[in-house]
Amino acid sequence: MTTAAVGAGPVRVVLTRARAGFLDLGRGLGTALTAALLTAWLIVVLALLPVGAGVLLAPSAVREVRRLAEVERARTGSPTLGPGPDRLRAAVTDRLWRRDLRWVLPHATAGLALGLLGTLLPVYAVRDLSFPLWWWLVPAGADASPWWWTVRTWPDALAVAGLGAGWALLSLAGLPVLARAQSGLSRALLHPPADVDLSLRVAELTATRAAALDAHAAELRRIERSLHDGTQNRLVGVNVLLGAARRALARNPAGVDDLLARAQTAIEEALADLRAVVRSVLPPVLERGLAAAVTGLAADCPVPCRVEVAVEPRCPASVEATAYFVVAEALTNVSRHARARAASVSLHRRAGVLHVAVDDDGRGGAEPGAGTGLAGVRRRVEALDGTLEVTSPPGGPTRVEVRLPCGS
Repeated sequence: MTTAAVGAGPVRVVLTRARAGFLDLGRGLGTALTAALLTAWLIVVLALLPVGAGVLLAPSAVREVRRLAEVERARTGSPTLGPGPDRLRAAVTDRLWRRDLRWVLPHATAGLALGLLGTLLPVYAVRDLSFPLWWWLVPAGADASPWWWTVRTWPDALAVAGLGAGWALLSLAGLPVLARAQSGLSRALLHPPADVDLSLRVAELTATRAAALDAHAAELRRIERSLHDGTQNRLVGVNVLLGAARRALARNPAGVDDLLARAQTAIEEALADLRAVVRSVLPPVLERGLAAAVTGLAADCPVPCRVEVAVEPRCPASVEATAYFVVAEALTNVSRHARARAASVSLHRRAGVLHVAVDDDGRGGAEPGAGTGLAGVRRRVEALDGTLEVTSPPGGPTRVEVRLPCGS
């Protein structure tokens, strides 16, 4: 395990994982609340079926079941199915829609309970940790006891703060576990059967193959433009200067030295352009390993950046190049758009998958396709059968997380 000198400490790793778990639980809580409302709506529709009104309301309920299930599949990384049936009779005979329906009630109950627990733990921690700061403001006749004992003295108040510290530790340890349990429940209930999964997989591979070809063509066009607009123009300028030097050699020998100096400068600039193009194809810095390459990117970032890398054994060259591009693009966005004060980069190889995460405390609002280069990142990642997840609510923080298969 290689940890960069500017690497994040264990405390920061725990905080990052707890925050990611809290955000994931929050998104799961949103779909769970919607599932609870949808359950009530389904009961109303079912009750109104005998009188005919339920037949009119059924199509909307059928569509909402699939829509909500697709949102949860996208959140948990399960294969999406696309639009489903919009009529009750077609839905009843559709085994995939029935699978979605069987998920709604468990998510509205167990998923909701897990989401609420994950939300309340930090609230309890903040309330009890801050209790000594405000308990003395409570009127004398009121009961300021947060739990099972009466608080009348400062030692009692400090005991409440100790309880808050316990809630905080439980939050740090429990939020990732609760998030995995909530997502695992949905994933187990919503993941399509093997035969459907295989057909979806074939369609997904077809789409990613087309995206890879498009990305390859776009990369070739970028290289062609770089060579045409940069290197080629400079070499044409060198040719012109050398021709002028040859003509001046007979008429004005004193001016030849200046022309040759300008030609040499133009050649050096052309070589610099050519090296930049070569580095964009496969950065030579990767020859020293992904850890050194990413550490170099973090050191050049104008925003203070912490790095943690554990990628032994080394990944295939294509995976390392894609991971390097992801980090470079994410840090570029951090420095140009995020208005962040700090950032962190984490790369870990676990169970044949390279996990890449870039976090910042900036203003948020980053979206793939919004002009921040994340669309190009998605194309590169999907070309290697990887996944990209961007969490960037308005106001921040932002987390760009990529998973790249890299063999066993």
